[in-house]
Amino acid sequence: MPDSPRVPGNPVDSLVQQATDNQVCRITLNRPETLNAITPDQRERIIELLTEASADPAVRAVVLTGTGRGFCAGADLRGGSAAGERVPGDVARTIRLGAQRLISAVLDCEKPVIAAVNGTAAGLGAHLAFACDLVLAAESAKFIEVFVRRGLVPDGGGAYLLPRLVGPQRAKELMFFGDALTAADAQRLDLVNRVVPDGELDKTAMEWAARLATGPTRALALTKQLVNASLDSDRATAFAAEAAAQEINMTTEDAREGVASFVERRNAEYRGR
Repeated sequence: MPDSPRVPGNPVDSLVQQATDNQVCRITLNRPETLNAITPDQRERIIELLTEASADPAVRAVVLTGTGRGFCAGADLRGGSAAGERVPGDVARTIRLGAQRLISAVLDCEKPVIAAVNGTAAGLGAHLAFACDLVLAAESAKFIEVFVRRGLVPDGGGAYLLPRLVGPQRAKELMFFGDALTAADAQRLDLVNRVVPDGELDKTAMEWAARLATGPTRALALTKQLVNASLDSDRATAFAAEAAAQEINMTTEDAREGVASFVERRNAEYRGR
C-alpha cells in the first residue's frame, strides 16, 4: 500500500534509520520502547529502503537490525482493532498489501540481506529475520511464533518460510505452541547461521556485510534467485534457470574479472558490475 510522497524530516526517518557506508546499507528499526514493533509507516519505509538498495549500484549488501532489547516484536497492533464491522476481503487485502509485501521486499532484494538479530524477534519480526539471506543472532536473542498466543493465524509468509527452513513437523511445533526459541536452539534448527556474544553482533554483521560488498554482486543476486526459486521448482525447471543465470552472469564485468584473476593467479577485484 504505497505511501504519499515523503517529505524531508518525516518522523518515520528517525524510527527506521538508514546509513550507507563502504557499499553496505544498514537499516535499523528504532522504536526500542516497543521492542521495535512495526507500524504501517515503518513497514512502508523498510520496503522503500530495500527497493532502493536493490536498484542502487552503490549498495552491494544490506544489514537489517534493531535498537534496544528487540529486533522486531512484529506488527504494532495497538493502532487497530479486532472489533467492528469489516468488509469481506479487508483482512486478506491488508495482509497481502502489508506484511506479505514486507517479506517479499527482503526475498526479492537483489543484494544479500543479513539479519543481525539483537533481541526478541516475534511474529512478523521473526519472519522478517527468516526471510533474510543470512541470520546472525546475539546470544540474548529469541524467536517466537507468537500468533497462536493471540488466537491468530501466522502471517508475513511464516507458513511458507518455516517449513522450507525446518520441515513441516517442526514448523507446526513452533507455530502450534508459540514457545520462545533461544538463539542457540534457533541455530540448532538451522534458523540461524551463527550465534555470537551480544557485544560482537554488530562487528560480526558488518564483517560479513563487508565481505559480501566486495563480492561479485550480480552473481550473488542470481545465486539468491536460484536458491529461493529452487524450493518451488522441479529439477528440469531448476536446471533451466541455472543455465539461464549462467548465461546472464557471463556478460558481467565481474565474471570476466573472476576468470582473469584465476588465470593470472591473483586476487579478484569485483566492482559489482
